[in-house]
Amino acid sequence: MKRHCLTVDLKNDATLIAEYELHHEKIWPEIKQGIRNAGIESMEIYRVENRLFMVMEVNDDFSFEKKQAADNTDVKVQEWEALMWNYQQALPFAKPGEKWVLMKKIFQL
Repeated sequence: MKRHCLTVDLKNDATLIAEYELHHEKIWPEIKQGIRNAGIESMEIYRVENRLFMVMEVNDDFSFEKKQAADNTDVKVQEWEALMWNYQQALPFAKPGEKWVLMKKIFQL
């Protein structure tokens, strides 16, 4: 099992942040299935103010490239991502089109 941590910001608006959280209380079944199918065994998202932090535990079959390829052909995932983009905003240093940015582990105890 391998762990990946990613981050993205939400638009700094209390109403939008509350709506975003509500969407995540009722994730669409197709989105959950796509996450599982990609080899993601566990996923958690944490928030402080408008900053999000995601922790993913993945199996040996997972790759970001395979997940992206599957997402690109899944109409429901594209619909979900378009909806989420109403709430999210790219980090200042994100590459064009990049939402969630992979974080570098710098310490472990």
